[in-house]
Amino acid sequence: MNRRHDIDALRVLAFGLLILYHLGMLYVGPAEDWTFHLKSSYLADWLKYPMLASNFWRMDLLFLISGMAVHFLRGRLSLPRLAWKRTVRLMLPLLFGMAVVVPIQPYVQGVDNGLVAPGFGQFLLRYWTGGPWPRGAFDGWNFGVTWNHLWYLPYVWNFTLLLIVLLPVLESGGGQRVIAAIHRLRGGPLLVLPALPLLGWHPLLAARFPQNHAVIGDWYAHASYATVFFYGYAIGTHPALWNELARLRHRSLSVALCCFAGFVLMDQLHGAFDMSAGTMNLYHLGMRALRFFYAWNMIAAVLGWGHQYLNRPFRWLPYAREAVFPWYILHQSVMLALAYWLIPLKLGAVLEPTLMLLGTVGGCALLHEFVIRRTPWLRPLFGLDAKPRALPTHPSLIEQAQGA
Repeated sequence: MNRRHDIDALRVLAFGLLILYHLGMLYVGPAEDWTFHLKSSYLADWLKYPMLASNFWRMDLLFLISGMAVHFLRGRLSLPRLAWKRTVRLMLPLLFGMAVVVPIQPYVQGVDNGLVAPGFGQFLLRYWTGGPWPRGAFDGWNFGVTWNHLWYLPYVWNFTLLLIVLLPVLESGGGQRVIAAIHRLRGGPLLVLPALPLLGWHPLLAARFPQNHAVIGDWYAHASYATVFFYGYAIGTHPALWNELARLRHRSLSVALCCFAGFVLMDQLHGAFDMSAGTMNLYHLGMRALRFFYAWNMIAAVLGWGHQYLNRPFRWLPYAREAVFPWYILHQSVMLALAYWLIPLKLGAVLEPTLMLLGTVGGCALLHEFVIRRTPWLRPLFGLDAKPRALPTHPSLIEQAQGA
């Protein structure tokens, strides 16, 4: 089986972007539009568009890569073994994370809101027994406990099990014809057609089912993320399609940048002119179209450029592949604990975010290197094998999928 270092590298870089995005949530303004567990006093409205530029596609890319993981593992595992392996890999870190890693987040948010009494030990005992909590104490207060940023894990697990149920259909003659049609996409259709379902879900579901990351009732998120998850499974490692993505990398990036520039311009002009209801609806439709064509073309550009330049055995990649899942689980708790301590010090609009970035990266690095990866019983709780393996110079696709 060919080894695909680019997919591994893209997964690492995508989670790195996620960490930077969550750090940006502390500082992007206005606060009423960009709510977060904590907010710094040094808010910057100009961060809105850089944040949107990644927000429109970063999670879609992660779900697409997760769909690829099912494709990789399907080649060597039966369906029951595949379901069990993904359940252990995803749900064990979720349960441990909710019980041990995440609680500092609702604690600092609740204390900052004035709705939770200081004292982490007392909070933790109450949290472990499910509350109850004052209304609005923290995100997820009504459930008693919360998974906060770990919401991605149960969604991937749900999509994986759904895909496993559908695999007999997808592997039938009709299903293979659908996947073959995706593999045959070239040129403009490859940059346009996959965006249409994503665009279509928005008017059908977004207003009725706003994203809540709670699984229940989150139908717009389910439809959108399940679509790109299926794209990942369908794309797999088909060489001709990947070569086409690499060939189109300049075009897809250009289309993405033009679409985002158009979106920003329309957003800036919004409200500058008196429009009838019908014209306003067309205006909003145009903004949505630009958003979703930007998102898909940006994903296509990332895949194409990554395949062109990242498909090689970088020395840092095996270590980063192992580190990325623990870092994902840890980063927001480390960041918010640090922010709870730093924000009241009023260190300035440069020093504070600098220390936040260094502290978050340093905290994740130290905890992973000196605690998690060296403790056999702790490793599976962070999505790693119980026994550390010698990090290979050339990880196979199967090894990549097991860590996905």
